[in-house]
Amino acid sequence: MEISNKYSRRNFLGLAALTFAASQLLPSKALANAKANPRPDSITYAFGEIKQIEAGVLNVGYAETGPANGQPVILLHGWPYDIHSYAETATLLAQAGYRVIVPHLRGHGTTRFLSDKTFRNGQQAAVALDIIALMDALQIKQAILGGFDWGARTANIIAALWPERVKGMVSVNGYLINNLERNQQPLSPAAEWGWWYQYYFATDRGQKGYTANWYDFNKLIWKNVSPKWAFDQATYDRSAESFKNPDYADIVIHNYRWRLSIEPGEKQYDDIEQKLAAGPAISVPTVTLDGDSDGVVPAGDGSAFARKSTGKHVHHVVKGAGHNLPQEAPRAFADAIIEVNGLAN
Repeated sequence: MEISNKYSRRNFLGLAALTFAASQLLPSKALANAKANPRPDSITYAFGEIKQIEAGVLNVGYAETGPANGQPVILLHGWPYDIHSYAETATLLAQAGYRVIVPHLRGHGTTRFLSDKTFRNGQQAAVALDIIALMDALQIKQAILGGFDWGARTANIIAALWPERVKGMVSVNGYLINNLERNQQPLSPAAEWGWWYQYYFATDRGQKGYTANWYDFNKLIWKNVSPKWAFDQATYDRSAESFKNPDYADIVIHNYRWRLSIEPGEKQYDDIEQKLAAGPAISVPTVTLDGDSDGVVPAGDGSAFARKSTGKHVHHVVKGAGHNLPQEAPRAFADAIIEVNGLAN
C-alpha cells in the first residue's frame, strides 16, 4: 500500500487537466478571475435542475452533471450539510469528462419516503442501501464513490460489502464504519468533547431543541468543525434549504441515538450490521483525505485506514481544510477522484 503525506507535495497533472477543461467551458471573465483567485467570491457554484427517481423506499432527489457516457461518480454528503458541499467539485469533474451524481440523503432536500408508514431510520445500513437502490434505479453497475462524514461512512460500507459496485473510493477521515459495541467505550475527554452534540441528541431536551433550532444549531457546527472556512450567509442559507425536509430532524436524531444504542435499528438490517460490526476490509482502490484543520477528526497519516485496506491506498492531508473538505477544498477533492480513477485503471 502506498501512503503519501501532504497534498501540497502531489504532482498536479490532474489539476492541470481540470484547468484545461475549465478553459474550454467557463466564461472568459470567470476564467480570468479563476486564474487570479482559485475560488473567487464572484463565482457561485450551484446545481441547476434537481432530478427525482424512485429507488428502494425513497423518491430520491439528485443533481447530475457531466456527459452521460462519462465514468460515473457518486458524491455523498455528510451532516449537517447537503449536496452543495459538492457544487464546485462536481463542476470540475464534469468538465474533466465524468458523469457526476450527487444525491440528497434520506431526510434531506427533495428526497422523500414513498410511504408515510416507513420508519424514519438513520442507521448506517439503511443509508447505504439507499445508494445501492439509487445505483440500480439509474442502471449504474459500478461507480467511483466519494464522501465525507455520513457520506464517507456510506461509501465505506458499500466498498466493504459490495466491492463489485465500486471502481474506487475517496473517503474523508478514512474508515468510518460504526461498531455499536465499540461505540460504548469511553474516549479521552478531548475526544468526548468533540462529540458533545451526540449526547445532547440522546436527551428529550436535545430532540426538542434540535427540532426547534436546527438552523442555528447546524450553523454553529459548521463554524466549530471548520474553523478556517469563511463561509458567507448565502452559502449557509443555500444548504439550509435542504434541512427543511419534513423528515430531517427525525433522521438526524435517530442516526445519533442508534450509534449510542439508545434507539434500535430495524431487524431487516441485522445481518448487514453484524457484518459491519466485524470491521470488514476494503479491497477497492482508495484515496483517503484529512483536513489539517478538521474540528472533528484530527489529521492522521492514513495508517488507520491502511490497516483496513487490502487494495491500493494513497493518503493526503489537505492544508487549511476542515470537516466539510469537499466544499472547503473542492479542487483537492476533485483531484482525489481523478487520482483514484487512475489507481483503478
